[in-house]
Amino acid sequence: MSRKQITGIGPAPRTGADDSGCPILHVDMDAFFASVELLERPELRGRPVIVGSPAGRGVVLSATYEARAHGVHSAMPMSRARRLCPQAVIIPPGHRKYSEVSKGVMEIFHAITPLVEPIASDEAFLDVGGARRRLGPPAAIAAMIKEQVLDRYGITCSVGVAASKFVAKLASKQCKPDGLLVVPADEVVAFLHPLPVSALWGVGERTEQSLVRLGIRTVGDLARVPPGTLQRELGQAVGGHLAALAWGRDERQVTAHVPDKSIGNEETFAADVDDPGVIRRELLRLSERVAARMRKGGHVGRTVSVKLRRADFTTITRSRTLREPTDVAQVIYATACELYQAAGLERVRLRLVGVRMENLRPAEEATRQLSLGERETGWREAEQAMDKAIRRFGPDAVVPASLVRGKLDEIET
Repeated sequence: MSRKQITGIGPAPRTGADDSGCPILHVDMDAFFASVELLERPELRGRPVIVGSPAGRGVVLSATYEARAHGVHSAMPMSRARRLCPQAVIIPPGHRKYSEVSKGVMEIFHAITPLVEPIASDEAFLDVGGARRRLGPPAAIAAMIKEQVLDRYGITCSVGVAASKFVAKLASKQCKPDGLLVVPADEVVAFLHPLPVSALWGVGERTEQSLVRLGIRTVGDLARVPPGTLQRELGQAVGGHLAALAWGRDERQVTAHVPDKSIGNEETFAADVDDPGVIRRELLRLSERVAARMRKGGHVGRTVSVKLRRADFTTITRSRTLREPTDVAQVIYATACELYQAAGLERVRLRLVGVRMENLRPAEEATRQLSLGERETGWREAEQAMDKAIRRFGPDAVVPASLVRGKLDEIET
């Protein structure tokens, strides 16, 4: 969940609300990663639990509601979370478990409607307008989803039911945890206007500060400001966008397939690192992961981006657009190293590095023309062979020699 916590604000859920004009559901798992962990450790139920690095590095991935009561939330630095809730049990993440449960939950959604738009591993929009004749009204479908997720996986979810994606998402946050809230089409304004202005999509901390300086604290305050005034203060696009949302106007449809816009991986070091050799090995490891994910998804990309976070949390990003799209780890790695060197941080202590590929397109649409006299390197074929070995024998079956050398150095020290 983001910093925009709106649970407990606004009208309470009502039984028997009119859902006839509300085909959109937003389903959001409750404290997803933490809930999955508690399936294996039921003795921790009712206690504050945080999923993240036990060493205190990185950020909170998930937290139970008992931990959230102390101010802990996802994306918060682990060091701060430990200070806020020192009695919390810290559990390192098990991403494979989360992926398996997420896949199963999405299968439940797809059995109800083909119009499913995942927006994270633990939440999705559904358009159930076409399922009414078969399964009943939207609120009944939402209740069925909650029951199936609980029966099959032992975790809870919250569901917002509304006429638009924007209002459905707000409704699911409003009724957390384990809730179901219908916002009837003719009651959208009454639902929205008491909410804090920070609940609106597009209102970050800076925009919120600008609005507060204008005396705008609630969505209702915003709705009463002429759109032209908002556009002068916030810019044409943002001002117009917020003016529409304040009255519940959101024309976006549920999109069944949203192409990946970028693919990336990042790593937070256990201790700050200023050794260029160690950092380059991590860039190679991340480049291998990114390239493997691209090949698995059938993507190639043109823009390589690196993320470098210093010990003081200052974050620097650098990117470069290649002449041709690629899914080859060696090409991504070479570019990432050049970007790292150009950033001038080779002797600066870093706590996090990341590699990302952007400007993606389907691999079958990309062709490569060799220049006159240029030889094919063979790296793509080699990496495709590595993919096959990894699928058969596991993730550590084949690794670059420099990464093996790095592991041996760690063991020796």
